[in-house]
Amino acid sequence: MTLDPTAAPPDAGPARLVRPRQPRGRDALRRLCGGAVHLPGDPGYDGARRPWNLAVDQRPAAVAYPADAGEAAEVLRVAGRHGLRVAVQRTGHGAAALPPLDDVVVLRTAAMTAVRVDPGRRLARVGAGVLWEDVVAAAAPHGLVGLHGSSPDVGVVGYTLLGGLGWLARSHGLACGSVTGAELVTGDGTSLWADAETEPELLWALRGGGGGFGVVTALEFSLHELATAYAGWLAWDLREAARVVPAWAEWAQAAPDEVTTALRLLRLPASPEVPGPLRGRSLVVVDGAVTGPPERAGRSIAPLRALAPETDTFASLPAAALSRLHGDPGCPTAGLAEHRLLTSLPPAAVEAVLAVAGAGAGTSVVSVELRQLGGALDRAGAGGGALTGLPGAYALVAVAAPGDDPAGARAALTALAAALRPWSAPRRYAGFADASTPAAACWDGPTLSRLRAVRAATDPAGQVVAAPDLDGAGDEPEHAATSGAAVP
Repeated sequence: MTLDPTAAPPDAGPARLVRPRQPRGRDALRRLCGGAVHLPGDPGYDGARRPWNLAVDQRPAAVAYPADAGEAAEVLRVAGRHGLRVAVQRTGHGAAALPPLDDVVVLRTAAMTAVRVDPGRRLARVGAGVLWEDVVAAAAPHGLVGLHGSSPDVGVVGYTLLGGLGWLARSHGLACGSVTGAELVTGDGTSLWADAETEPELLWALRGGGGGFGVVTALEFSLHELATAYAGWLAWDLREAARVVPAWAEWAQAAPDEVTTALRLLRLPASPEVPGPLRGRSLVVVDGAVTGPPERAGRSIAPLRALAPETDTFASLPAAALSRLHGDPGCPTAGLAEHRLLTSLPPAAVEAVLAVAGAGAGTSVVSVELRQLGGALDRAGAGGGALTGLPGAYALVAVAAPGDDPAGARAALTALAAALRPWSAPRRYAGFADASTPAAACWDGPTLSRLRAVRAATDPAGQVVAAPDLDGAGDEPEHAATSGAAVP
C-alpha cells in the first residue's frame, strides 16, 4: 500500500493547534542523508513516522533515510552530538515494543535494497532495507530458500536479529542460526564487519540477541536447498474448535521434525482481500509446510485430514510460495497483541483459549495463533548464538482489533494471558513481543550478561534504541514456571 506522506495516521485524532516541538540540532539534522530527512511540521513527517502497526502513534524527533552505511554512521554521530538517540526501522512491524521516541531519530533503511545470492556457496547478502519477498525471488531460481517467516513484507534484518521463526523452524531452526556475517555501525559511528573470524563475540550476539549493538546495514546468511514443499491450509468452522484444537495439539507433539504448522482461531473480515468462501467467517485453520517426499508428507498430516476439514489445500508447492502461505495482511493495519510460550496445552488451557476466542465469545480478539515448536528448536544450533531455540511446546500470539475500544481489546488480551499463566514458560520470544518486554524474559541470566557486555563494547553510550531493552536493570521474568505446573 502506498502511504500518503501528507496524511495523518488514522488514530492521530484532531489536528494539534500548537506548533510541533522542534528537536535539538534541527539544522544539523536537516542536512543529513542528502536532505532525505523529515522533521516535525514537515509535509512528509506524518507519513514518514508511521509504522506498519497503525495502532502505534510514534512521534520521533526526526526520520532519516540513509542510502548506505556511511550516511547511517553520520546520523548516529550527529544525533549523539545533540543528545538524541537512534532507532532503526524498515517497516515498523515491531514498533509497539519500543519506548517513546520523542528524543530519538528514526532511521529508515528503505533505500538499502541490495540483494546478492551466491548459489555456489549458498549464501545471501542483503542490505538493511531488504524485505523477505526480495530474497525469496532471488533465491528461488537456484532451488534455495532463506528461513523467512509468514509475512513476505517483513524486513530481513529485524526479523533475523530477534530469532526468526518460520515454516522451516522445526527442521532447520531459527533464522538467526544461519547468520554468517554482518556489516554494522557502532554507537559512535564506526563501521565494521562481524563474522566468525573478525568479531566472533559480536556475531554471537547478532544471532538472536536483537538490535541493541549498533545499526546493522547489511546481513549475510546461509541459504538452504528446497525446491518444493507440501503445504497448505485445513479449515473448519469455529464451532468445531473444541474438537479440533486438542486433536491438533496432541498430533503436533508427535509429528516429525520435517513438519511445521500453526493453528489459528480466526475471525475474518468481510473484505475483498479474503477469498470468497472464507469471507466474513469465523474459522479454525491449520496451515503449515512439510519437507520431504509428498507421499510421506501426506501421511504426516493424515490424522488432521481425519478430522474432516471443510477446506483442504495441502499440495506440493514451489518453496517460494511459502512466504505467502499464511495470508498475513499485506498492508499496514492497526492491532494489539499478546504473546506467550506454552509448555503444554491440556484441556483446561484449551478451555481458557476458547473462552476468549471461541465461537460463543463476543470479543475483539480476531486471531489466536498457536505455532508448533520442538524439533530443531529444542536443539542448540551448530554455529551457536544468543538464541539457539525456544523453550516450550507452542508459541501463542493473540491479536485484537482496537477499533473504538482499545482499552477493552487490551483487557481481553490481558485476560487470555492471565488464564494461560499456569502453562506459560518463564521465557518469551522477542520476535513476537509487541509491547514493552523485559530483556530477562527473553534471555536467561548468563546470556543476558554476555549480551550486555557486547553492547557495552559496541554502544557504551546507549545510542541505539532497541527492544527488548538490554540496558534495563533488575528486570526479572514475570514468574518461574515449571513444566506446566500452576504458578502461585
